[in-house]
Amino acid sequence: MSSSGRTTAPFAGFEWMIAWRYLRAKRREGGVSVMTWISLVGIMLAVFALIATLAVRTGFRVEFTNTILGANAHATVYVSPHLDEDGFTVQTFTGYEKLAESLAAVPGVVRAAPIVKGQVMVSANGRNGGVEVFGEKYEDLLDVPLIVDPETKIGAIENFNNGVAIGTGVARELGLTLGDKITLISPEGVKTAFGTSPRVSAYEVVYIFGVGRYDIDRTRVYMPLEEAQVFFNREGEVDEFEVMIDDPDNVDAMIDPLNLAVGPNALVWTWKNSSGSFLRALQMEDNIMFIILSILVLIASMNIVSGLIMLVKNKGRDVGILRTMGLTEGSILRVFFICGASIGVVGTLVGVVLGCLFAIYIDPIFEVVNGLAGGGVWDPSSRLLSHLPAKLELGDVLKAVALSLSLSFIVTIFPARRAARMNPVEALRYE
Repeated sequence: MSSSGRTTAPFAGFEWMIAWRYLRAKRREGGVSVMTWISLVGIMLAVFALIATLAVRTGFRVEFTNTILGANAHATVYVSPHLDEDGFTVQTFTGYEKLAESLAAVPGVVRAAPIVKGQVMVSANGRNGGVEVFGEKYEDLLDVPLIVDPETKIGAIENFNNGVAIGTGVARELGLTLGDKITLISPEGVKTAFGTSPRVSAYEVVYIFGVGRYDIDRTRVYMPLEEAQVFFNREGEVDEFEVMIDDPDNVDAMIDPLNLAVGPNALVWTWKNSSGSFLRALQMEDNIMFIILSILVLIASMNIVSGLIMLVKNKGRDVGILRTMGLTEGSILRVFFICGASIGVVGTLVGVVLGCLFAIYIDPIFEVVNGLAGGGVWDPSSRLLSHLPAKLELGDVLKAVALSLSLSFIVTIFPARRAARMNPVEALRYE
């Protein structure tokens, strides 16, 4: 209410004009421009850190989920070891073609592939190592997305039946390229009268794939199913079935149907059994990081409080004059609220832009950092991924913006109320 009895609308033009004048005032004029810049930079860096961290954490979660589901079975059906009628231990499936058809007929199943799997020694170019061999049919291998269309590949998967496919990590460790021979050594070899002798066989490398996950690229070798059956003494048998379904998140509901399709002595192991706890740990870490970085945003917001308190103190005489001219407490409160909120809004917007740019250009940024540090900033062998992933999601950006703006607005209210409640007589007494 002005002195003439007329009311003014909230956030009127003159309130914005006064607030802008206070924000850009020099210190010698009673302003706090230095504190304004410190507050703005603090909010900007806090929002930038929050968005960048959330983007990296989301990238980790998406990257691991994609590689888990893109290069591995959603569910694996294997045999529970048991004794047959003759008292021998059974650990493999026979008649696997019909069992594969039964599994494929289960509603929701998009792929049921019989495989032979085993861990063997590998040798080439005078180097040795250990790998895991997956023996499966060519047509079944074509249904594994990250093997058919990996991050990097050398050769053609169409030549799979003429040799073996290996990961880029295996090729690097053994110094292999297309056309080279790789020697596999299995302890479960030829059975003789004197026992079982190791089986040693050489195969041509016809395809090299890199899915971007170290534990897959470094250990995995794919071999045609018939070759694997001979190599591992599994003639007419397979070790397990790889099953992929149309809704991987609902894999737990598929356990009973898959068991019924195979019959007794079958067990099902899902991707959630092997990796679910890890993904849940990632989700928990996301929540904890958000809380920790929220505290950082709160600390940055407190700079606005200190800056406004100084501004209110320096502008006490102005507040007294404005009150005697007819400005209401509400107008004074809104003037100082605009000062603090403007810092929060500008800092948040700049922080959002920087955070988004960091997430988008994270690869060249880390290349520069890696070069300046002399290499070794990102080690795929310990982090399992070939690069640092980052994925921007609208929800993460909106959470950061909402948190920053809400904290900036809330903390601004307290010094603004102090200014609004200032007694104009007291403010002008010593002027």
